[in-house]
Amino acid sequence: MVTSLFPLRIQGASIIKRGKRIIGPIELDLESDGITAVIGPNGSGKTTLLRMLHGIENLANGTVSWGNFELSDALKHQAFVFQNPIMLRRSVLENMIYPLHLKGMTNAAAIDIANKWLERVGLSQSCNKDALVLSGGERQRLALARALACEPKILFLDEPTSNLDGYSMAAVEKLILDASSDGIKVIIATHDFGQLKRLADTIIFMLNGKIHEIGNVETLLLGAKKEETSKFLNGEIVL
Repeated sequence: MVTSLFPLRIQGASIIKRGKRIIGPIELDLESDGITAVIGPNGSGKTTLLRMLHGIENLANGTVSWGNFELSDALKHQAFVFQNPIMLRRSVLENMIYPLHLKGMTNAAAIDIANKWLERVGLSQSCNKDALVLSGGERQRLALARALACEPKILFLDEPTSNLDGYSMAAVEKLILDASSDGIKVIIATHDFGQLKRLADTIIFMLNGKIHEIGNVETLLLGAKKEETSKFLNGEIVL
């Protein structure tokens, strides 16, 4: 379990760019259990919230704290997979090895771990391919394998299955569920209500840059307290 990094506590945190408040103020306490899904209309602040938690957005005010860890130390235990995953101009195997080298792993050990993960995600036959020629689903599986090979305690996923076919979506979701079963805290931004039901334990509903409601997935799906949350979960447009 990852209890040493939790609770995650956000107090009065805001992101401001070019004089405009993007999100905030945010107040949130989050424990290590299960998969947390961040949902909301386009532009509600889902991605920015994930980026803020991962330390790649500068706070205008407020604080983000991870248990008893300093933020710089907490970041060493995190991984982030973007909606459009970043691929190095290298082979699939070299993409896998690169972050393991950064962690100080020997070349032999890195290759061994990389090959095991490529086998696990069905990419072992593509190990010598240029990663830039992979399909969208293959890139997403490679990005997840690359992140998970580094043994993070928290995994951030920003719309990881958008525009993927059913086969690729199922493969990615299995990796997510396996990661959660292995004790990795997963925080995922998604717009897919089916995925929400398949994966999530808790929901954070974002609206206009703020956390509008948070709760257990079954409770919110059966009857959210806030009218806007209910409308959104029923497929209505929320402004």
